[in-house]
Amino acid sequence: MLAPFVGIFSGSLIAMGIDHDYSKLGIGILAGLTGALLNAASNAINQYYDLEIDKINKPDRPIASGRITSADSMKFAWIIYVICFGLGYLTSYMVNPAVPTYFVVVLITTLFTWGYSAPPVRFKNHGLFANIAMAVPRGFLMIVGGWVAIRPEEWASSTPWLIGLVIFLYVLGAASTKDFADAKGDEAGGARTVVVVYGFRKAAWIVATFLVIPYLAIPLIVALSGGAVKSQAVWLGLLFIWGTYTAWLILRDPDSLALEGNHPSWKHMYMLMMFTQIGFAVVYALP
Repeated sequence: MLAPFVGIFSGSLIAMGIDHDYSKLGIGILAGLTGALLNAASNAINQYYDLEIDKINKPDRPIASGRITSADSMKFAWIIYVICFGLGYLTSYMVNPAVPTYFVVVLITTLFTWGYSAPPVRFKNHGLFANIAMAVPRGFLMIVGGWVAIRPEEWASSTPWLIGLVIFLYVLGAASTKDFADAKGDEAGGARTVVVVYGFRKAAWIVATFLVIPYLAIPLIVALSGGAVKSQAVWLGLLFIWGTYTAWLILRDPDSLALEGNHPSWKHMYMLMMFTQIGFAVVYALP
């Protein structure tokens, strides 16, 4: 739940950094908390609909392991889902009741997170659409959401969308790092992830590409933004070095990604994403 908090809070810090006015820091924290609650809810609904897959891929999870009895497990997952989403809706509305732009972002996020796991949409069963369904809420909407929490009437500003584009491109490929270890259960359960569709080696190259390209694109985005993205952000392009290292961890032995749930590349992927989001916030905090 840390990643969505960091992403949304970073978007809020970027919005506050425009005027170097951090009086709305509490609102940014509340918006970030909403993201964490939504993530908890989406995890619960995912475990509900992926029960049979989890019995193969993640047998130690509370529901799949049977620690929560089968008679109560489905009810329990729904209770967690309803509580977390309910609290998330409440906190998102509290962010700015007068101009509830952030609340709208939360509603859109809900559609994507629900559609990722739940039928009849279940993006998880449709290859690249699964990655898009993750990259929109975890890429674009975290930065944009944090921005509109502070500047609710400036949702059309190009600044958060251009920064969000960098994170979107990153998550579009990087999201598949978790699917290598889940390939066996996903295939048995009918999930058509990038790894299942293209196999380990082709999927490894797809993921590796998106770990590097977003950072090489940062200087171009800065140059074409007309000042919407601060010029100091060009230095974040150097993070392509970290992305290249993470890509190397994947490409050197793609088959090893199936051997452990939290492969080193998976850990680096999350750390690099959060570092990028914080990096943009720091850029906007600079004079």
